[in-house]
Amino acid sequence: MSQTLGVLARFENPAELIDAAKKVREAGYEKFDCHSPFPIHGMDDAMGLKRSPLGYIVGGMTLTGASIGMGLQYWIAAVEYPLVISGKPFFSWQAFIIVTFALFVLFGAFGAVLGMFHLNRLPRLHHPVFYSDNFARATDDAFFVSIEVEDKNFDEKKTQAFLTSIGGKDVELVAGE
Repeated sequence: MSQTLGVLARFENPAELIDAAKKVREAGYEKFDCHSPFPIHGMDDAMGLKRSPLGYIVGGMTLTGASIGMGLQYWIAAVEYPLVISGKPFFSWQAFIIVTFALFVLFGAFGAVLGMFHLNRLPRLHHPVFYSDNFARATDDAFFVSIEVEDKNFDEKKTQAFLTSIGGKDVELVAGE
């Protein structure tokens, strides 16, 4: 027994896809996505997507890494093993910049990768639109809008009719196991 997972509609070109995304957003749908064989400038605005919080995640992780690097070196040199070397003070921050910078970059890189995975809800090995035979063209020459069944405005018949009315071709229900 298969269950409905959403509706998928094909559009002819990038301009139609951007126009469709605007209309889908204006109709109140929130759980929808646009699929294209290449990035389309202006698609984020058409879909009403907000700016990504990834920059804040990376910034926080870089500051965390720098703080850990400088703090660890301070604790070792000035608290746990205070040795006078060549008459330098116990805490000589200039000598600690290299390790601090390395941890700054390392934590920032981990923040970027892990933040991207979290924000993109990865790893997701299978998406419901993969059940559609038409969707294979999304990596070649077709442009699609998919609306998921979890959307509060989703209704099988009304959503299919809506996508057809805004110019969608090959509108189909996506059903899976």
